[in-house]
Amino acid sequence: MHELLRALRSILEHEQAVYGNRLALPPDGAGASPEPSDRELPPDQEDASEASSPARAAAQPDASSAEDPPNAAPSSSPDSSEETDAMPNRDLFGNEVNPADDPSLPPWERIESLIPDDAPYKDAESLEAVETFLADTVLVPIDEERENPVFGVGDPTADLVIIGEAPGRDEDKKGEPFVGRAGTLLDKILDAINFEREEVYITNILKSRPPRNRDPHADEVEAHLPVLYKQITLIRPKIILCVGKVAGNTMLDRSSSLSSLRDQEHDFYGIPTMVTYHPAALLRNSQWKRPTWEDVKLLRTRYDQLTDGDA
Repeated sequence: MHELLRALRSILEHEQAVYGNRLALPPDGAGASPEPSDRELPPDQEDASEASSPARAAAQPDASSAEDPPNAAPSSSPDSSEETDAMPNRDLFGNEVNPADDPSLPPWERIESLIPDDAPYKDAESLEAVETFLADTVLVPIDEERENPVFGVGDPTADLVIIGEAPGRDEDKKGEPFVGRAGTLLDKILDAINFEREEVYITNILKSRPPRNRDPHADEVEAHLPVLYKQITLIRPKIILCVGKVAGNTMLDRSSSLSSLRDQEHDFYGIPTMVTYHPAALLRNSQWKRPTWEDVKLLRTRYDQLTDGDA
């Protein structure tokens, strides 16, 4: 091939020396470079195109000044490419797709899309930055009444995140979730399935204690839930455990009994999620300890499957 190209160049140089640079273009634009396509070429076509380009250059030394042949595809303008990049994600029928509902996206991107664009912490790159924002900001009235914000504790890269409902009196005093009697029981449950408290990440839906430990109000959940979403996007867990009916229903956007939520795996925007009894409930009702034990054994089995081979 190289010998043929050298022969062609020798002939062209001779012809140009005699007649000048007046060689006609190949008919019908046969030697013209095809316009970029909006789809990728198969590898074999890309290789063929690259292999033929030196021959076209030799046959058309002045092709850059020639007009496009009549049947050449029009080139895409810079404006049109910018518009394409800015277009929202759409399905095959042209309908805009909510990123949270797009299973082709990683869970972190889906959950990130749930955070309001005007949330000051949306672009935070660390849990510490979000915690600082929360400590200095009143989102709802209960934030003014708290003794301490209760953000979360544990491994910031944990594969397991445990989510409760809201801080209690002990948590409000210390600024740490699950530190009272319920926290002690949670530690025992974790130990029973071979987890250390420091290995997981523990947090709540609400970061401030509701008065008299009442159920969270809708506006309080709406204000604090995006903070939890941001925690999850930064931690990137492989599995989530919700303890208590309120936590389970809030995360899964359900209104179900705990008995219908537990003993199965749910999907939270691509993250496997399980629900079991809150440790505080076990302190009041010992008959729920057995089903809780069954739930956390299932959790451990699923956790091992999801993290198999991880260092």
